Amino acid sequence: MMDKLKSLSKRYILLGMLVALISMSLVFEAQEFYEEYKLKQREEFVTNVKTEVKKIVSTSLETGVPKVLKFDNEYFKVEYSFDEKLEEFIKKEIRRYRPDFASVVVIENSTGKILSAVDFKRKENEFSRSLAFSATHPAASIFKMVTAADLIENHNMDKHKKFSINGRGTTLYKYQLKDKKNRWTRYIPFSSAFAYSNNPIFGKAAIKESSSQSLYNMGIKLGFNQSLMNDFGLGMSRLQFPDTDYELAEVSSGFNRETLISPVHGAVLASVIGNGGILRKPHLVSKLQSANFDISFEDPGVQVLTPTSSEEISTLMERTVKRGTARGAFRRLNSKLKKSLDLGGKTGSITGGVPYGKRDWFVMYANPNENYQKHFSKEGEAFNQPEGISLCVMMVNKKKWYVKSTYLARRVIEYYYREKQLVN
Repeated sequence: MMDKLKSLSKRYILLGMLVALISMSLVFEAQEFYEEYKLKQREEFVTNVKTEVKKIVSTSLETGVPKVLKFDNEYFKVEYSFDEKLEEFIKKEIRRYRPDFASVVVIENSTGKILSAVDFKRKENEFSRSLAFSATHPAASIFKMVTAADLIENHNMDKHKKFSINGRGTTLYKYQLKDKKNRWTRYIPFSSAFAYSNNPIFGKAAIKESSSQSLYNMGIKLGFNQSLMNDFGLGMSRLQFPDTDYELAEVSSGFNRETLISPVHGAVLASVIGNGGILRKPHLVSKLQSANFDISFEDPGVQVLTPTSSEEISTLMERTVKRGTARGAFRRLNSKLKKSLDLGGKTGSITGGVPYGKRDWFVMYANPNENYQKHFSKEGEAFNQPEGISLCVMMVNKKKWYVKSTYLARRVIEYYYREKQLVN
């Protein structure tokens, strides 16, 4: 009898333990389900907040962006990325020359923060921000950066490869795309064609070494025909698929008015090279902060070009600044800055777009190198090396020139890396 009781007792104990284990498992599962549910709810709330922020900022940028926003009884303090001192300096420089239209965009390479988005209209004598975010501007020769990326990244083309040319480098006639040789034929390496913005050589290189599909795909990778900002309704840059060889030559060299871009996107193109091939989506809202939430708009970035390809393109852009179409402005750059910064850029010019006029483009990156601290740190003082930046300067002139985009870009670089750092 006692043995039976002991056996039953053991069974009940085991059964109790089993029930307890099942109960604990159910509790853990319920808790895990609840945590997943709360996490999903939080993610949905953050997504909804970001969507609303994009609508609000997109409609209020010109009239004044709000500093506090309310969502579902949650108050958020909004932190914007604009550098007020930098923008004031840019406005001061623009006031000296008063071009018909101007747009200056500066972004921080490592974060994608938009530090400046300053526009100017001479007729109204006012500053605004609309031009910087509108994609109504023919890209001109700054699209050569996309072509160079396609040729080097996708087709391993040697930047020193020579192409024959007849006629001027600023034109693009069908006869210039042929290989007809005569006593006036010249042979120019691709690197020089980039630095001096030679249209026929870029057209030839695209036809011989690449294809319409390859160039179009590279344009998509570098931000054309897609949304580039998560916190603002940036105008979408437009790239059409070239159907014929001549259209491919036109698109690849920027010798058309159908490839459209925004100044913000122009700065992003330069930042891809400045970032070693990483494209970070730009943003003008740095952070939303409430009692329960911290929401960041910083983009981790996507590696759209290999570091090797990016380095190759950077040498082309450096040559543009040192010996190419931007050399005149940067010849007078402060000597310490010349040694302390890695600089690369691309110029472009074309007539057309909205507002209509002769566009003068310059996009560039600037990264402090190992010499910066040596030249600009003070003994006994803490030193924080500034971040690399990229900028786009677009001037639109109707009847006369007021100031070159390369000159204004140089002044921004001088201020940001010399005067501003010394003041701070």
